[in-house]
Amino acid sequence: MSTSGENSTDDGAAGPDDAERMTLYRETLLLIERMHRRFLDVLKAELDRSGRSDVNNVQALILYNIGDDEITIGELTYRGYYLGSNVSYNVKQLTQNGYIEQERSEHDRRTVRVKLSEKGMALRNDVTALFERHVAALFDGRQVGYDEVLDLNTTLRRIERFFSEQVQFRV
Repeated sequence: MSTSGENSTDDGAAGPDDAERMTLYRETLLLIERMHRRFLDVLKAELDRSGRSDVNNVQALILYNIGDDEITIGELTYRGYYLGSNVSYNVKQLTQNGYIEQERSEHDRRTVRVKLSEKGMALRNDVTALFERHVAALFDGRQVGYDEVLDLNTTLRRIERFFSEQVQFRV
């Protein structure tokens, strides 16, 4: 239970109670989840418009994030390029469909490095063009301000750090 001091703001006015803070927290989590889902819907629509049926939205995002790098499959997850549990399946599909090339490390034969093929780079360029259109529509179209997004990113990083600490310290 909180005391009245915990619910006051710096100017002495009463702040939100525990129920209001819980509602805000839950809404934030839902918005983050829905925004990611909508973003994947946008990628799927773009793939459909371009006639690409051999790659899904998650795989297109993996390709975009790999970019010019040559990385191991484990780094896909470690760097945050892929958040799912079936990264091997997606890498296999992307390889079979000609979007990435795999190569065993000369130093450690157990390690497989991946990089984009020409076909993968072409798709990445298309995704980059989509993102550039989004930037123009959001910022130039005054949907949101640059500083608003900068503040949002700062807040999201702080929330991400909070979650990481919860996992690390099991609080």
